[in-house]
Amino acid sequence: MIAPSILSADFAHLAQEAQAVAGADWLHVDVMDNHFVPNLTLGLPVVRSLLKTTDIPLDCHLMIEDPARWAPPYAEAGAYNVTFHAEATDDPVAVARDIHAAGAKAGLSVKPNTPIEPYLEMLRHFDTLLVMSVEPGFGGQSFIPHVLDKARTVRRLVDAGELRLVVEIDGGINMDTIEQAAEAGIDCFVAGSAVYGTADPGATVEKLREKVVAVEAAAG
Repeated sequence: MIAPSILSADFAHLAQEAQAVAGADWLHVDVMDNHFVPNLTLGLPVVRSLLKTTDIPLDCHLMIEDPARWAPPYAEAGAYNVTFHAEATDDPVAVARDIHAAGAKAGLSVKPNTPIEPYLEMLRHFDTLLVMSVEPGFGGQSFIPHVLDKARTVRRLVDAGELRLVVEIDGGINMDTIEQAAEAGIDCFVAGSAVYGTADPGATVEKLREKVVAVEAAAG
């Protein structure tokens, strides 16, 4: 699954930018509040507007404080998947329950230096694990390879039938790093500048997908 990030799109033409990647599996929406991360992007009104312009499922990544208050409205608005940060709440399972009750899939995200082990047991309450491969807050950063160990740990549990969830990665994904991530067992790849920084974002989505398919084929 390829999920272009509109953080790297032209905010003045978001409807057209969504249409440019019509073949994508998800459209990744980075919501930042200038508190949890040192950046301010877009919020619920923009998501509501975007939902009217695209049929691509919206994958909302909330890099915000107090997800218990703010996450469920994104689900109510019609987002397909609503992900929040483990570091932003003392009760991730309760937030996931409220997101589910509001009609969306629930995702948990962890920063690059946050260990995954304390959260493994609670992942059965989630539909997605989003592994951050850069520090959240800004696009265009370089990929941090050591986070793939977390992906491998969770992939083993999924393959063993102990968990059922999508393993997603976000940060520094491009034509080179996507192969490393695919080999580690990632299911969904978020790519921002690697997609929207090209002349044909839609064609780039397909090229990224081809890279993943080639890795999977080589692995048998």
